[in-house]
Amino acid sequence: MIRIQNIYHMLAYAFQVLREQGYRDVATEEFANTAELCAAILAHGVSLQLKRGLGREYVDRTDTLSTLRGKIEVSESVKTRSVLRRQMVCSYDEFSVDTTMNRILKATMVLLVRSDIDKARKKELKRLLVYFGDVNDIDLATVDWHMRFDRNNQTYRMLMNVCWLVAKGLLQTQADGTSRLMDFLDEQSMSRLYEKFILEYYRREHPELNAGAPYIAWVLDGGFDDMLPAMHTDITLTCGDTVLIIDAKYYSHTTQQQFDKRSVHSGNLYQIFTYVKNKEAELARTGVPHEVSGMLLYARTDEDMQPDSVYQMSGNQISVRTLGLDMPFESIKAQLDGIAETHFAKERQ
Repeated sequence: MIRIQNIYHMLAYAFQVLREQGYRDVATEEFANTAELCAAILAHGVSLQLKRGLGREYVDRTDTLSTLRGKIEVSESVKTRSVLRRQMVCSYDEFSVDTTMNRILKATMVLLVRSDIDKARKKELKRLLVYFGDVNDIDLATVDWHMRFDRNNQTYRMLMNVCWLVAKGLLQTQADGTSRLMDFLDEQSMSRLYEKFILEYYRREHPELNAGAPYIAWVLDGGFDDMLPAMHTDITLTCGDTVLIIDAKYYSHTTQQQFDKRSVHSGNLYQIFTYVKNKEAELARTGVPHEVSGMLLYARTDEDMQPDSVYQMSGNQISVRTLGLDMPFESIKAQLDGIAETHFAKERQ
């Protein structure tokens, strides 16, 4: 089981804005469930955004107006007989706060207000909703979460991700068709956060390592590569001639079972082995000395048997480890630091 406070720390690494002044109070609070945590982050974030001003953009409008504006829609005006009322149907652009992102913020806050969170938190969200009077409603189930961020809306990036977590990771439909918020994020949402957290942790805490999530090219004997899947790593750490490829896995079970025998998830092992061998072959072509290793890093579960092994496979080291998320965050940091120190000990000498 993961501690609620650790989810905040993971979010803080994934989205650096949570480490800024305005969110420091959240870091010291205790939360009964993840919905409470998301509500607190959203309340602080929206308050800060209101001080800057809600984001605006040009929105298409079509209204029946007494004063001409924009483009006159002649056919619609005739159809509705608005001219008899000395009005015309006009389409125009309006610089408005009624944007998709503001609609998502409003809908998420409304959802949290209706959920089982602290009364004081609900009151805080209701106070903020007053400022969204000119923002229309939106169905979170229909939202396209693939959004573009630029310097004008960059402050919304973390807020949209929290809204996504609430909409996708905390919602659960009950038998009677109503919805409630779960105490914890679902496996898919936690998997996404878990990967991003580990990557951003190494970027921030270990600047001596080049941390990224690059694609690995297939090393082929011929040029034909049609229909081959892309090899996109979760975390790749590089220092000097040493490379460690980490595949972060957040599952309800860290091992698979067949005929009363437990083993590492076969698909995971095949995947990390393929990544390592293709990266090895790619570097071999450069003629530069190198050492490539791979690691499956599972989030530890409550199961009695947890994988913790190191294998030597065709000249490369493949390890399988677990990361305990149910302990103080300093212990989590120590585990991640230990991985870096062990695999890059040669480079530190």
